[in-house]
Amino acid sequence: MGSRILTIDTATSACSVALFEDGKLIASDYEEIGRGHAEKLVPMIAQLPNKGHANQIVVNCGPGSFTGVRIGLSAAKALAMAWQAEICGYQSLHLVAAQALNEMEHPSPVFVAMIGGHGEFFVQNFDKHGNPMDDLLSLAPEAALLNTNANRFAGSAAQSLSALTSGVTDHSILPNAAKFNLLPKTYGYLPPTPVYGRAPDAQPAHQA
Repeated sequence: MGSRILTIDTATSACSVALFEDGKLIASDYEEIGRGHAEKLVPMIAQLPNKGHANQIVVNCGPGSFTGVRIGLSAAKALAMAWQAEICGYQSLHLVAAQALNEMEHPSPVFVAMIGGHGEFFVQNFDKHGNPMDDLLSLAPEAALLNTNANRFAGSAAQSLSALTSGVTDHSILPNAAKFNLLPKTYGYLPPTPVYGRAPDAQPAHQA
């Protein structure tokens, strides 16, 4: 067995895993399931060659579903401990941008919009090389449109957002672990810490 990377992605309504060996994809699985990532993830990994055993584990750290982000990180940390593997992370919008750029015949800047919470979208602009041009934000649709610097939208909210404007091409995309190798290396090996994109719904009670 050469150098292997197991990629785990449970941050959105899609659940996916992929196994790379010496930089090449050798196996993967992807399903859009909405909920139930905790029950689906381990069997998906077990179906990979050698049960997904890898030297390095890379996990989607968000933003996305609070529960999905925690499931992916917990599984990745547990496997990294069991296998004595290195663990790294990447962000949802970075991968969606890379996937969208890969679909374009002539890559151009892309505005990524992913469904967030409370009617807001996680949004971020990326240049034609997949580098972020601004900070990740969580915005209402109208505010999101004011923040775009591109006429190409990508992500789970791309279609609904493009319907509110004109002259836009949309790419309905969810992050897929099998596309991890499309990420610029700078953004594919980040610290494995959760990226929630907004404050949690529940706040701790203040003590008197």
